[in-house]
Amino acid sequence: MFSKTCEYAIRAMIFIAQKTREGDRIGIKDIARGIDSPEHFIAKILQELSRKGIVQSAKGPNGGFYLDNVSMNRSLADIVRAVDGDKIFQGCGLGLRQCSESQPCPIHHEFKKIRLGLFEMLDSSKVGAFTDALEGSMAFLKR
Repeated sequence: MFSKTCEYAIRAMIFIAQKTREGDRIGIKDIARGIDSPEHFIAKILQELSRKGIVQSAKGPNGGFYLDNVSMNRSLADIVRAVDGDKIFQGCGLGLRQCSESQPCPIHHEFKKIRLGLFEMLDSSKVGAFTDALEGSMAFLKR
């Protein structure tokens, strides 16, 4: 459903939220290990998210990635938009360019409901809200 890049971005943001909610910063090696991601790949993803203001970073010996209050309250939909764009929330389920209400594809009306449900779920899910579930081992970010 999401691109691999987007999957890693969501997992990284939730992991960073969990590890930095006390104001600490976390390095790329720890993030990659924590979400079972290739280090170079997650570094590129987080660099781009940092440029877009989705995650914060600091250089130096006490540097690393962290989330401020604004980023902790970002929705998962914000991350999806930053990485994959809006296509998942607006695009045709069959990938047609001309699919619309007036010229629907065969699955248009049903897929529209699924897209809306997905958007509502991701938009209401805030990055910082998953930290307790992770701390209590009720949710996991790697296999």
